[in-house]
Amino acid sequence: MHPLCHDEESHALMQFKQSLVINKSASSDPSAYPKVASWKVDGESRDCCSWDGVECDRDSGHVIGLDLSSSCLYGSIDSNSSLFHLVHLRRLNLADNDFNNSKIPSEIRNLSRLFDLDLSLSAFSGQIPEEILELSKLVSLDLGANSLKLQKPGLQHLVEALTNLEVLHLSEVNISAKVPQIMENLSSLSSLFLRDCGLQGEFPMGIFQLPNLRFLSIRYNPYLTGYLPEFDRGSHLETLMLAGTNFSGAFPSLLRDQNHLELLELEQNKLEGHIPKWFMNMSTITLEHLSLAGNFLTGFEQSCEVLPWNKLRSLNLHSNKLHGSLPTPPPVIFDYRVSNNQFTGEIPKAFCNLASLSVLELSNNNLSGKLPPCLGNKRSAISVLNLGDNSFSGDIPETFTSGCSLRVVDFSQNKLEGKIPRSLANCTKLEILNLEQNKINDVFPSWLGILPDLRVLILRSNRLHGVIGKPINNVEFPRVQIVDLSNNSFKGNLPLEYFRNWTAMKNVHGDHFLNYMQANISFQMSHIRMIHKYEYSMTMTNKGVMTFYEKIQDSLTAIDLSCNDFEGEIPVVLGDLKALHLLNLSNNFLSGGIPPSLSNLKELEALDLSQNKLSGHIPVQLSQLNFLEVFNVSHNFLLGPIPQGNQFDTFDNTSFDGNSGLCGKPLSGKCRDGEDSLPALKEDEGSKSPLEFGGKAVAIGYAAGLVIGVIIGSIMNTREYEWLVNNYFVRLQRKGQNLKTRLHRS
Repeated sequence: MHPLCHDEESHALMQFKQSLVINKSASSDPSAYPKVASWKVDGESRDCCSWDGVECDRDSGHVIGLDLSSSCLYGSIDSNSSLFHLVHLRRLNLADNDFNNSKIPSEIRNLSRLFDLDLSLSAFSGQIPEEILELSKLVSLDLGANSLKLQKPGLQHLVEALTNLEVLHLSEVNISAKVPQIMENLSSLSSLFLRDCGLQGEFPMGIFQLPNLRFLSIRYNPYLTGYLPEFDRGSHLETLMLAGTNFSGAFPSLLRDQNHLELLELEQNKLEGHIPKWFMNMSTITLEHLSLAGNFLTGFEQSCEVLPWNKLRSLNLHSNKLHGSLPTPPPVIFDYRVSNNQFTGEIPKAFCNLASLSVLELSNNNLSGKLPPCLGNKRSAISVLNLGDNSFSGDIPETFTSGCSLRVVDFSQNKLEGKIPRSLANCTKLEILNLEQNKINDVFPSWLGILPDLRVLILRSNRLHGVIGKPINNVEFPRVQIVDLSNNSFKGNLPLEYFRNWTAMKNVHGDHFLNYMQANISFQMSHIRMIHKYEYSMTMTNKGVMTFYEKIQDSLTAIDLSCNDFEGEIPVVLGDLKALHLLNLSNNFLSGGIPPSLSNLKELEALDLSQNKLSGHIPVQLSQLNFLEVFNVSHNFLLGPIPQGNQFDTFDNTSFDGNSGLCGKPLSGKCRDGEDSLPALKEDEGSKSPLEFGGKAVAIGYAAGLVIGVIIGSIMNTREYEWLVNNYFVRLQRKGQNLKTRLHRS
């Protein structure tokens, strides 16, 4: 029989429970659950020593341990919290909860028996109180991943006071100071995590040589300098993460005799030259994660067709100058990234046997040959497949089978031909499909509309053709929010019925947080579970400039149908896509007026209708678009006064060039007597019918003349268009435009 929990401690625990609420979003661990939910003061479970997360001393019955990590707790902790009545506590773990930017109360000093304190990832904020220095028995301290500062007192004071530390984790704590030399005296230190702390100056070399050091992470401190000394042969370093620091030196020879490394990150330093021969013999049995990305490495000193690390699960060599053929990883590889290098040759056939491979990132190399037919079949677990910006040729294999795991397919900027494989419809998890700038000869892939999660469809600069037509079902492309079909040969009317289906473009995101499209890739290593964020990227015309999006904002919504052969009027229903940020319909043969319904697109930042055959007035309602930064209606048949006020006061005359009937600012031509420039509408006038503004029908008439429009459409591709405008020879105009377009595409 063990003694029952003390009443005053049971009462203190219940008070602590009642001061907080349970909120599932307060914890990020997928296995999180509310441990306090089972706490009760009556019945068989009234003994707090039996409560989930509570540990009592077997002899005295005092509460000595409290582990409420990942317990979905939300609320504030202040100096009156009953938590500080538990004065016998030796271990306290509140990690992965949300304490609503509470400061760590000075009453933490009451827990003087603590030797293990973990408050990481729990939304604490402010300066770490000096009272924490009174916890002299602390062996393990983890305050990482909070909005905390350690400045008064600073890191030096903490190290001087807590001399028994074996574990010190302060990642993301704002230290903004040098690493004190005295830290070299922490002979018991086994784990030191100081990631992204604003560290400065030279890192003390002696810390690398601490006798018990096994885990060291000082990554993402760009102003931290230093060099890597030799390690003792008896060193048992298992984790070394120096990514994003400013360490210098060829390749670090300290690694030569390391045989226990499991995680090694040296990315974004200034390593250069060849990867030495001895490196391939390092930790061959233990290494599971290796990142050398973002350096100036040129290759392997010794030819390396097969990597020697048998347990390697994650390899990241991107953004170097590596050349030669792709090195083949071991069968257990999960994440393989070598983009932005100079690798040549074909994808080795052995890659088809990598049954665990989930991320294959080979973009921006000099790879060639045909795509392996195994990618995307039943035996493949690949979820991210990025082969863009290479020289792959031939058809895309028609081998995407049922159960396909793909979430991202990027084959952009290659030499691929043929049709878009219909078997892609089996990839029901697909979120991004990017086939831009190939030689694909096909019609619009309407059959992709059944994919429930497709968000980004980029088919720009191919040989796609024909009329887009009507969707088969009323729910096609339900989540699509970015569509780029520009620079193809689509014809007929704009896809009115598809616009009606694109519901994800109709719903404006309520939050304005900078979230990005990404896949969270997790995999198990020997001792920890690694979570990698794979952030989606793309290239798209934004406000007249071809832009590379290293990240895609989660709320970004865009349609680019420019440089095709679309004709007819702009559908009024486009005004229902209220979440649109970018709309580009330029370089087509669209006619009729600009629909006033476009004024409903309150989120719109860029509207390009240039190089068409649009006529009539510019709707005054468009002056209500308060976020509009780019507006281009040049080289149309528009007439009448240009709206004034709001964003229209920021557009220069190039936005309106080539419309001889337009007048008013910013053009030099003044409007006729009695026809002043249209004033900006008030917000409450936006819903009125155009007839209520005294508008009148105006016949279209233009004098014969020659207008030459030249657009430099992107930073990557330059296109020139010549437009022959003559109201007596409309057919000749159409014929000349088609001829120019065809010559360019050939």
